[in-house]
Amino acid sequence: MNKKILIPIVVVGILLVAGIAFLAIRLDKQKQQNREMQELAELDKKEMENEYQQFANQYSEMKTQITNDSIVAQLTAEQEKTQKLLEELRQVKSSDAREIARLKKELATVRAVLRSYVLEIDSLNRLNQNLKDENERVRGQYDAATRQIAGLNNERATLSEKVAIAAQLDATGIRMTLKNKRNKDTKKINKCKTVQVSFTVAKNVTAQSGMKTFYVRITSPTGAVLGNSGTFEYENRSLQASMKKSVEYGGQETTVVTYWNVNSALMEGTYNVSIFADGNMIGSKNFSFD
Repeated sequence: MNKKILIPIVVVGILLVAGIAFLAIRLDKQKQQNREMQELAELDKKEMENEYQQFANQYSEMKTQITNDSIVAQLTAEQEKTQKLLEELRQVKSSDAREIARLKKELATVRAVLRSYVLEIDSLNRLNQNLKDENERVRGQYDAATRQIAGLNNERATLSEKVAIAAQLDATGIRMTLKNKRNKDTKKINKCKTVQVSFTVAKNVTAQSGMKTFYVRITSPTGAVLGNSGTFEYENRSLQASMKKSVEYGGQETTVVTYWNVNSALMEGTYNVSIFADGNMIGSKNFSFD
């Protein structure tokens, strides 16, 4: 064969082999990233299942400690609703983002309702303590009042655990905004120079006040984590954070805004924003850009 013809054929062959090897490496990395995303989704779903089950169990415990038939009926209705949502969650695949998001929103509602019952029972407990003091001055009613307060004191012993669950924070109104080089909002991913993520921490009077560190984790359409603001612990593993911010939280509705300066080109597609605090995922939302 003529050397002038053979040399280009050899070069083309080498380029094809190199291209195939590059694609194989890239495909293997993509599969690894997809597996990690699936593992995180499974962990999130499992945590939701545990919370739903825990809330349902707490309703059962609370019903055994309340003698008010009206409140017991309300607790039974909420328990049945919680159990129904748990069964729906168990039937949903962790990859069904839309259904998982719906059930996560329902979980926040269940948590808020449970929190209101915890506070109501605690209020009844304090009220009955006052009744005990008064009944001590009314000798004829002392025995009846003592029996009532004894039962409520047993209830108080379990309230602290319920309050700890009810004190978990919720991130609402999550927004991911792209900024161009003039710091103006843009919907074009290729013009983005800064990513802004904002959210509102819902009011929660049962949560502990003080400085709170909120971690924002953004994953790209390929599953890669944007930015690098250190790591945080979640479900017994260390996760990389895109941004983080510490703010003073006093139990009232609080707005948090974070920024990340883009240092490489971003691709179009769907991005996931997840918010973490106190070792819990307190909010998550997907955003699509072209």
